[in-house]
Amino acid sequence: MSDIDTLVIIPTYNEKENINKIAAAVLDASPHADMLFVDDNSPDGTGQLADVLAEKYERIHVLHRTSKDGLGRAYIAGFKWALGRDYQFVMEMDCDFSHDPNEIPNFRDSVIGKNDLVLGSRYVGGIRIMNWPLSRLMLSRGAGIYVQMITGMPFTDPTGGFKCFRREVLESYDFDKVKANGYGFQIEMTHKAWMKGFRVGEIPIVFEDRQEGTSKMSGNIVYEALWVVWTLAIRNGFRRRPNVKR
Repeated sequence: MSDIDTLVIIPTYNEKENINKIAAAVLDASPHADMLFVDDNSPDGTGQLADVLAEKYERIHVLHRTSKDGLGRAYIAGFKWALGRDYQFVMEMDCDFSHDPNEIPNFRDSVIGKNDLVLGSRYVGGIRIMNWPLSRLMLSRGAGIYVQMITGMPFTDPTGGFKCFRREVLESYDFDKVKANGYGFQIEMTHKAWMKGFRVGEIPIVFEDRQEGTSKMSGNIVYEALWVVWTLAIRNGFRRRPNVKR
């Protein structure tokens, strides 16, 4: 019987500088995990490099998409792929080493221990961000407080993209009704799980800004997150969280 019970989903778009290194790091750090690269038809050849890795390592898989239509859509494609298989835990992770692969076992342990969804937080217990200008740090921290105030979610880092889902959480979603795509996608997915009564926890992580490749950050991503928060609150009649499921 295989010891693999976790899938780490890594969306890629023009990540040729990072993909080989992140693959080696994830495989080394997490013996219980497979990897799925979801490539949005990268013009720099990232998808082809991912195919080479998949041929070399049985724990690496690749899902090719025909166009770049957002982080959220890439993750949803990966979630559907995972649910078609036997994985019990499914993780989101960036390709650019802003998320430390050595933290993957900690996420898995936290879900096994008591949680259904675990968020990696840059702010719980203090600020742990490297190589960010003060303006971006203030924007990120301010966004977290903004989300808390409007939705009532108590989490310190609701826009973060390093997280682990128990399979049952993903099975509860109607992916066709998930509208957001950037930071708003992270907020929406967490809010849906929280409102359904799943146990959502946070663990501290260190976040280091990318050293290679190009950031996908844009003004539209920030704007989307601003309106998504109000959409979620209004849709739920500003109700707060029910009792936990288990």
